[in-house]
Amino acid sequence: MTYDLLIGDRSYSSWSLRGWLLFAAFDIPVRVHLNPMRDPAFARTLRDWAPARTVPTARAADGAQWHDSLAIAEGLAERHPEAGHWPAPPRARALARSMACEMHSAFRDLRTDCPMNLRVKWEGFEPSEAVLADLARIDALWSAARDMATGGPWLFGPYGAVDAFFAPVAMRIAGYGLPVSDAGRAYVDAHLDHAPLRRWRAEGEATDRTLANYDRALPTSAFPMPAPDDH
Repeated sequence: MTYDLLIGDRSYSSWSLRGWLLFAAFDIPVRVHLNPMRDPAFARTLRDWAPARTVPTARAADGAQWHDSLAIAEGLAERHPEAGHWPAPPRARALARSMACEMHSAFRDLRTDCPMNLRVKWEGFEPSEAVLADLARIDALWSAARDMATGGPWLFGPYGAVDAFFAPVAMRIAGYGLPVSDAGRAYVDAHLDHAPLRRWRAEGEATDRTLANYDRALPTSAFPMPAPDDH
């Protein structure tokens, strides 16, 4: 079955990245439709995907639709159990789902102070105490997951939906030079080296679209991700 997926700008839309990885990292065919953010046509395009009001939104050929990244994860896991979106062991699966839900609803200060921007690395960013607290909680969650891992660089060993949910966090850590543990840094590096994520960023760069409201008014350098042809 082929799906359709409506996304926002690849360089900035963290939720779109999550939704797309739930297909791309699991080899599930999908037709991608770009709805540029901060564009007058954004709301008009969404009307064709009602009742959705946000991106990402996914639609199956049989008419089923999911207008939330967590709903996309569960919908695809239900329809493609062989893909391995969630870990097989019950304890690991429970923690993975809990972590994805916490990522979905928490870490407000990290989201607000460090919006995802895959176009540049910000130099000299000083995280607030609230952001540092979010990072400490994230690092603790990652450590708890890695304690259950069965090989591989991802949270529970093989790549899973929970890794897609934390991919934008890894990009924030890389793009703002945020402090995490050595184990956390290794996990961030795994995302930076992940072929689907590198392809996503390259496609965003190809549009060469910069949104001024994401500017942090700091010096910049190149975003620290290998190009897709570096491997």
